[in-house]
Parts: sequence; structure tokens; C-alpha cells
Amino acid sequence: MPIKIYGDPGSGSLRRVTSAAAIMGVAVERVNIDLFAGESQTPEFLALNPHGLSPVMVDGDFVVYESSAINLYLAEKAGGELLGTSMRERYEVLQWMFWSGEQWRIFATLTFDERIGKRLMGELEDESIVRLAFAKIRAGAAVLDAHLADRRFVVGDRVTLADLDIAAPFSQSHRTKIPLGEFPNLVAWQQRLLETVPAWAQTKREVDARIDGALGAAGIQL
Repeated sequence: MPIKIYGDPGSGSLRRVTSAAAIMGVAVERVNIDLFAGESQTPEFLALNPHGLSPVMVDGDFVVYESSAINLYLAEKAGGELLGTSMRERYEVLQWMFWSGEQWRIFATLTFDERIGKRLMGELEDESIVRLAFAKIRAGAAVLDAHLADRRFVVGDRVTLADLDIAAPFSQSHRTKIPLGEFPNLVAWQQRLLETVPAWAQTKREVDARIDGALGAAGIQL
């Protein structure tokens, strides 16, 4: 029975999972969930994730939500190097994954909700929320930019789950205008991922097609 991954193709969180699965050669069955149509709020989906968010992984009778947890599960099953090649690297990867969840991605998601999500619902963004999110993003980006000054990737000399977790905000950055372009090492690292990790480039195309299509259908020009 294949591992099923439920998610909206426009989701940066789903992108992290599908990219990791592709890199590791883990076969998954995609089940599309249209977040804009409310498909994540059905009783059937809420039974999988009571938060009504995607992605969700179903492997037999085992259900896991939260992208980082899904990726850790897939990496444990597949082996390989996405979790590092030593105990030290493994904990560095975990450190940066936790950092990303606590200090980083949440503010990019908040900006997307304000600048894109609200427009899709016909509402106005709250500028004070955007200012707060930008301040937090700049603080995190400064730390990350310094870390990447003499590194090709976040941990070690190859891509790991830490890179995928931290790169997720770039999925919508040209739409939300979060201030990542102010940090040259961060920009160069993201370009490096696109050029050296085919799965990351492919999932970017998928996200762009989905979100641009939704915006176009709603008559929204950014």
C-alpha cells in the first residue's frame, strides 16, 4: 500500500514533503486537497488533521501531520543523507528544523495569510501584522545570512531537511514581498537549491502554477 500525501499543490509545506520524498526516492501517492474550496474542512479530512491543514501523510493505519514530522518519518524509512551522515549532523539538522518552525516560517505564513489569503477573501491586510512579521523575518534572516556566509548548505556540504524547512518561505516571497532580498547569502543559497536540487525547482513550478491560477481566477493582480 503506497504512502498517501494529502495536500494543496500551492502549499509551501506540501512542497517540503514532496521535494524530500523525491530526493529520497520515496514513492508517494498524491491526494490533492483544495484549500481554497474548503476541502480541508470536511469531516473526512478533519478526522485526519483536526486543524484542517495540509499536508497529511497516511501510511497504512498511521497518520502524521506537520511537514517536518512527515519528513522525519520518510527519512527514517528511506535512510540516506537528508538527516545528516553523523550524530552531530543529525542534531544540527534537527536544530535548524526546530529553529525554522519557531523563528522563521511562521512569520512568512502570517504574511501570506495577510497579503494573499485576505485578498482572496475580499478583505484588507492588517499593516501592523505585516510590519511585525517583517521585523521577525529580518531578525531571523540576519542570523541565517551570517550562518550561510561560508557555507553552501545549512548543514554539511549537501542538502538536508534543514534546507527544505528553511527554504519554504521562498515559495511565496515574490508575491508577499517579504524582505528576503536584503540578505545576499540567503538569496544565493536559495538559487543554489534551485540549480542543484531538481525536486526543489520542480515543486516551485507546481506552487507557482497553483497560486497564480487561483489569483487569476479571482481577478487579483499583485
